Amino acid sequence: MFRKVLVANRGEIAVRVIRACRELGLRTVAVFSTADRDSLHAALADERVCIGPAPAEQSYLKIAAVVSAALSKGCDAVHPGYGFLAENGDFAEACERSGLVFVGPRVRTIKLMGDKARARRFVARAGVPVLPGTPTSLHSTDEAIRAARRIGFPVLVKATGGGGGRGLRVARNEDELERAIRQARAEGEAAFGKDRVYVEKLLPRARHVEVQVIADRARNAIHLGERECSLQRRYQKVVEESPSPAVDRRLRARLGAAAVRVATAVGYTNVGTVEFLLDPDGRHWFIEMNTRVQVEHPVTEMLTGIDVVKEGLRAAAGRPLEQRQRHVSWRGHAIECRVNAEDPWTARPSPGTIRALRLPGGPGLRVDSGVVAGSVVPPHYDALLFKVVAHGADRAEALARMRSALAETRVEGVSTNLAMHRALLDDADVVSGEVDTGFLEAWLARTPAPARAS
Repeated sequence: MFRKVLVANRGEIAVRVIRACRELGLRTVAVFSTADRDSLHAALADERVCIGPAPAEQSYLKIAAVVSAALSKGCDAVHPGYGFLAENGDFAEACERSGLVFVGPRVRTIKLMGDKARARRFVARAGVPVLPGTPTSLHSTDEAIRAARRIGFPVLVKATGGGGGRGLRVARNEDELERAIRQARAEGEAAFGKDRVYVEKLLPRARHVEVQVIADRARNAIHLGERECSLQRRYQKVVEESPSPAVDRRLRARLGAAAVRVATAVGYTNVGTVEFLLDPDGRHWFIEMNTRVQVEHPVTEMLTGIDVVKEGLRAAAGRPLEQRQRHVSWRGHAIECRVNAEDPWTARPSPGTIRALRLPGGPGLRVDSGVVAGSVVPPHYDALLFKVVAHGADRAEALARMRSALAETRVEGVSTNLAMHRALLDDADVVSGEVDTGFLEAWLARTPAPARAS
């Protein structure tokens, strides 16, 4: 096992990794920007290093600064968390060339799955269904138009290096396609340094379901079941739960087998997530593989009792998987709500200082937070403050506990999306589990103003 780990991230995921390292007896080094000098993650680590000014491209996205910080502090491993450099193959390669262990899969795996068009081709050859789309990135608008005509509108234009809802645009006809390509290219270049795009069929009334996988270097791989992630806003997940209301035992086995097949085919060696769309007939279609820990990993941890972050650290250290698929079991139901510093209805970011904070507690509740009272929420980064996770014997109990938890929670000093969560979890369709990836946007559009009061 490692001796000292540099945590190449910030906020709640940096806190989560630091705590996992502490439980394993590992020392930690936090990196922080000037905007995060007084942040919780910097305070909790054993050591800390300032790596640059507030803008992410001058700090958290600066590969040389992060690697230099790890070397200067005598680290032997780097944990990227999620976001920033977590799925950057060049960063993983720079760590390895500097003698640092990158806590994640191999460089070639990151680069393969990071090119979404190439990943689709690879997965299709492994026998996993993929949606109709272009097999390679596009070179011109005319090429895109021909492809969209062949696939059939509506289509999604996706940046090949995209993720987290960025670099993705919908085109319902040819008039919208050129603008969608231009926007996806620009966003892909800004967010990921790549302006290549491809086209994929837009599946109406689909659910977004993902499967957590863990694999070791001996090519042993298991899955930890699915997570329902259909409640999304601008392709960003807002609420996640497990098990999915739309997945029965047989479908779970098929999804799990497909996810393991993908992991095995690419020689996966750490924790990761295989994402699928599920159509109304129960057919699943591969979307992408995220080669990192997911924001919503606590949902799976609550159900299985398996610590996903610790498993990633053990895998990176070369430890074999202690579990086999027959050892994995699921207990009850879990739901996660992401609490962001933003207007609950417009999603406009709300930076500022948290003057007061009251987090919920009680049986079956967990809060993963990156802030405390007095924390400054900078305008430069993702708006996520903390995640509330509720577990119950069944879905009804998990929902009841989440409603109670959200009612207890108070944040003063910045706006949050708590009011939206409270109203959303009272909606009859959400309670029944009858949602798809377009549900939340439609719900927001039809929710009358009086019902929006917190």
